[in-house]
Amino acid sequence: MRRRLAEAAERVREHETVGGQVELLRRSVEEAERQLDGLRHAYEREQQDVERLEGRSLTRVVASLRGTRDDDLTRERAEAELAARREADARARLAGLRRDHRAAQARHAELAGAPAAYAALLDERERLLRAGRDRRADRLAALAAEQDWLTARARRVEEAARAAAAARTALAAVRDRLARADGWSTYDTFFGGGLVGSVMKHDRMDDAAAAARVADRWLAVLRTELAGLPGGWVAPELEVGELTRFTDIFLDNIFTDLAVRGRIRRAREAVDRAGTAVDRLRDQLAAEAGEVHRRRAAAAAERVGLLTAP
Repeated sequence: MRRRLAEAAERVREHETVGGQVELLRRSVEEAERQLDGLRHAYEREQQDVERLEGRSLTRVVASLRGTRDDDLTRERAEAELAARREADARARLAGLRRDHRAAQARHAELAGAPAAYAALLDERERLLRAGRDRRADRLAALAAEQDWLTARARRVEEAARAAAAARTALAAVRDRLARADGWSTYDTFFGGGLVGSVMKHDRMDDAAAAARVADRWLAVLRTELAGLPGGWVAPELEVGELTRFTDIFLDNIFTDLAVRGRIRRAREAVDRAGTAVDRLRDQLAAEAGEVHRRRAAAAAERVGLLTAP
C-alpha cells in the first residue's frame, strides 16, 4: 500500500508540474504569435520598398535622379532578406512551441485521473487504519470531522461573500441615482427649476428609491447568510428615509425644495455608511476565507502525513 501511495503521489506531482508547463507554453505560444505577426508585417514593408525601387514608381524616379538607386536597392534588398530570415526564425520557433504545447497537453490529459486515484488510495488506507484500530485512528477521525466543519464554513463564507458583493453593487447603483437626484435638486432649489425641475428631480428620486429597494433585498440576503456564521457577524441596514413627496411639486417653494434636498443628502450619507460597512464585511469575509483555506490545507497535510507514515 505504501508503495502504491508513493507512486500515486508522484503522478499527482507530475500532473501539477505538467499543468504549469501547459499554461506557461500557452502564454509563450501567444507571445510568439504576436512576434511573428509583427515580423511578417516588417518583412512586407521591406519587400514593398524593394518593389518600389525595382518597378516604375516615384521612389525609383527620385532615386535615379539623385544617382542613388543602385545603392538604395542594394540596401533595401539586404534589409528585406534580414526581415525574411527573422520571420522564418520566428515561424520555426512558434512551430516548436506549438509542438511542445501539444505534447504537454497530451501528457496532462494522461495524468488527469491522478488526483482522484491518489485520493481514493488515501481513503482506502484510512479505512484500513481505522478498522484495525491503529494508534492513528482517533486523530484521523478528528481530522475528518474538522474537514467537514471547515468545508461547511467555507461554503457559508463564500455564499456570504457573494451576497456582500451583490449588495455593494446595488448600493453603488443607489449612490449613482441619488447623485443625479442631488444634481436636479440643486438646480431646482437655487436656479429656479420650477415645475420641470421638480418633476425631473422626483423622477431621479423615484429611480433612487427603486434602487434602494433592490439594495435592501441584497442586504437582507447578506444578513441571512451571516446568521449562519458563528462569531456575531452583522450586516448594515439601509435607512434612506422617504425619497418622494407629492407636495413638493405642487407647493414648489424654497422651503420644500430645501427640505427635499436635505432628505437626499441624508440618504446619500446613509448609503455611504452602508457601503463602508459592507466593504468592511467583505474584507473580514476575505480574511476568514483565507484562514479557513489555511486550516483545511493544514488538516489535509496532517492527514496525508499520518496515512503515508510507516
